[in-house]
Amino acid sequence: MNADATGRNAWTVPNLLSGLRLALVPILLILAWRGERRLFLVCLAVAFLSDLLDGVLARLLDQRSELGAKLDQGADVAVFLSLPIAFWWLWPEVVRSERGFIALALAGYAVPAALALRKFGRLASYHTWIGKTATATLSVGTLLLVMGWAHWPFRAGILLIVLACVEEFAISLVLSEPRSNVASFWHAQRPAKSSRRSA
Repeated sequence: MNADATGRNAWTVPNLLSGLRLALVPILLILAWRGERRLFLVCLAVAFLSDLLDGVLARLLDQRSELGAKLDQGADVAVFLSLPIAFWWLWPEVVRSERGFIALALAGYAVPAALALRKFGRLASYHTWIGKTATATLSVGTLLLVMGWAHWPFRAGILLIVLACVEEFAISLVLSEPRSNVASFWHAQRPAKSSRRSA
């Protein structure tokens, strides 16, 4: 059953994956500071993989919960904020060449986050379809970028992130109360119960 419905177990597989991602943040920063590029990339790949799997497993195992949505969002924010610092230590030339796109992503995240904080007193955790696609694209693109293989997947991921942030901003505008796991702007205009089933 859904963990929200029972209230019995916070130690679900998706929550543990989000917790792992959160625990990897200081490790990523330490590895970056020490110049350990290979170990950093391994840990970063694990963090990205956990982000892709936690939502899928939450649905497959019927372990979606409000706590899980907040853990996932918190871990995403922590990883996202740590990466520019880590990349500057490890690949400063990459940060310089992509600074425009990085600034665009930061602004894209900041605007809907500010609206959600102002309106609901907390960060949004919508996990929209566009947002999930953008995260997967950016994760792969980031790894390809720092390995020197290609720039365009990273830039495509940034543009998708901006599109997802525009949708999140619109969702926050139409909602009258905070909700988690809203699949799209269209779902945001439906009753909360049906939206949770579809997310």
